[in-house]
Amino acid sequence: MKLLPLRLQPGDDLRPALEQAVRQAGCDAAFVLSGIGSLGRASIRLAGAEQTLVLDGEYEILTLAGSIASNGSHLHMSLSDREGRVLGGHAGPGCIVRTTAEVLLALLPDWQLRREPDEATGYAELKITPS
Repeated sequence: MKLLPLRLQPGDDLRPALEQAVRQAGCDAAFVLSGIGSLGRASIRLAGAEQTLVLDGEYEILTLAGSIASNGSHLHMSLSDREGRVLGGHAGPGCIVRTTAEVLLALLPDWQLRREPDEATGYAELKITPS
């Protein structure tokens, strides 16, 4: 395992930026160990929801965790608004960094992560294989 600390800049799209950082590191497998920061726009799919919820405003990233595979990511985050209300779910493309996002990635160069259809769940689920 190799650790990769990142600071994303204002205007960066969180999910694609993390996927790009893993690709640029020449890796096919990573986990997000920790993430904090702020968003000016959040794109979250709530538990069991079909549609993505898009929120514009000032949000603090309280937690960020997940896996980054060679063909897609599975990220969860919790956010708070200016009244301290907390909301969480799947982080999608369109989570735009407001001031910063500080993220710690664990790169796994000896492994390959892929998302493949799973008959039991009906979703593309994580498949883990040695490199």
